[in-house]
Amino acid sequence: MESVGVLITCPMFDYLEEQLDNKFELFKLWKFSEQKKEFLKKNASSIRAVVGNTSIGANSELIDSLPKLEIVSSFSVGLDKIDLNKCKEKGIKVSNTPDVLTDDVADLAIALILATLRKICESDRYVRSGLWRKGDFKLSTKFTGKSVGIVGLGRIGTAIAKRAEAFNCPISYFSRSEKPYTGYKYYSNILDLAANCQILVVACSLTEETCHIVNRKVIDTLGPEGVIINVGRGAHIDEPELVLALVEGRLGGAGLDVYENEPDVPEQLFGLDNVVLVPHIGSDTWETSKAMADLVIGNLDAHFSNRPLLTPVL
Repeated sequence: MESVGVLITCPMFDYLEEQLDNKFELFKLWKFSEQKKEFLKKNASSIRAVVGNTSIGANSELIDSLPKLEIVSSFSVGLDKIDLNKCKEKGIKVSNTPDVLTDDVADLAIALILATLRKICESDRYVRSGLWRKGDFKLSTKFTGKSVGIVGLGRIGTAIAKRAEAFNCPISYFSRSEKPYTGYKYYSNILDLAANCQILVVACSLTEETCHIVNRKVIDTLGPEGVIINVGRGAHIDEPELVLALVEGRLGGAGLDVYENEPDVPEQLFGLDNVVLVPHIGSDTWETSKAMADLVIGNLDAHFSNRPLLTPVL
């Protein structure tokens, strides 16, 4: 399929880029960042597919600049960086990479809970700095038995719930509708969920309705003993309100994998010992990244061979 032009929007994963380069005529958008308009104008007629991710997907401007575009294959589950309405309007197919990253993101959510409650990062710094010789480390907080509220009980939210059950945690959740046969307590209002849990885990997809779904009211309802874990998207949380609540002690702690303006992170968080920060690594293991890459390639192969997509969105 060397004659098929594929545009990859930003650096993602070496294996993915190698496979795309082997199978297609690969264009790397970031190589032409200073001459983007000229590059797109010159190569628009050759590009039939776009591969994007959670950083740069396919917005309306990019889609309109590629008249031969047939498919957007996303190296992610989230679709918030793709203009789905524009794709639907133009008959452009869209695929993503569900399921294969569920376990890794759920594992990280539990890791962030443990790291935040048990102060693992702070403890590590304590040992490395030699402070242990001067006295024992301060007490932390246990995870086992804490009530966990999950915002979004989809694939990832359900996987988080199952892991939290192993710690004897009561599970409740908020979502657009009640899920049958879960055995978990359902709340139709996120404020009610926050009022009835000690750890609030955000794991829903980002839409207009879920943007800033965790606002000041939710944070204050969770309270000074509460902890927020975000493995969804940064925009799920009103970030300035989160920072203010942590600085003022109105929230007990936070474990964050995602941020509103990645890779920029509010500097006020850097000096807080009750916050654990990781650089959007939810699915970043070799095994899962390869599975995601194979799924991206598989969807492109299917489309250009006139077969059904493996994981269609549109």
